[in-house]
Amino acid sequence: MVLLLRLSRGIDAINRWIGRFFALMVLAAILVSAANATVRKVFDLSSNAWLELQWVLFSMVFLFCAPWTLLSGEHVRIDIVNTMLPRPVRSVIDLIGHMLFLLPLTIIMIVTSVPFFLNSFRLNEQSFSSGGLPQWPAKSLIMIGFTLLALQGLSELIKRIAIMRGIIPDPLATQRSALETEVEQIVDVAEKR
Repeated sequence: MVLLLRLSRGIDAINRWIGRFFALMVLAAILVSAANATVRKVFDLSSNAWLELQWVLFSMVFLFCAPWTLLSGEHVRIDIVNTMLPRPVRSVIDLIGHMLFLLPLTIIMIVTSVPFFLNSFRLNEQSFSSGGLPQWPAKSLIMIGFTLLALQGLSELIKRIAIMRGIIPDPLATQRSALETEVEQIVDVAEKR
């Protein structure tokens, strides 16, 4: 179990770094969007490549930050029901959910996206739009993103089993959700007024 936990820490570190880095692509997408809109309005020029670049940047954020979201425990779940259950029951639900839903989905996506990307790369597939970007780099994002998510799912399984065995403490037991923090901040601001 020690080696698996070391592997889990390595996966967590990689996905945390990738997530933080690619979260900055939101800013890049905003800048590209603003520049494209400005050039289009001021100079009456337009570029399909710049429009497609916005989509690619958003795809990077979505696909490469999803593992970081899972690592942080901020992924979508039914919090109302989940918070009413005891911690051991939540651990079992997470374990089953990761094994029966998350990992099979990521494996299916990886298996289907590899030939999708390879075919596009082999053909040097280009955009259907005039002046657009090559398509194979964007298609590689699906394969890479779901591979990172599968690795994070594996890391979460390892940690959940270790938590259930009492080997490591549950990091989510003391963690407050982003919603709880936001509500507390809103209440504080309202009370100060």
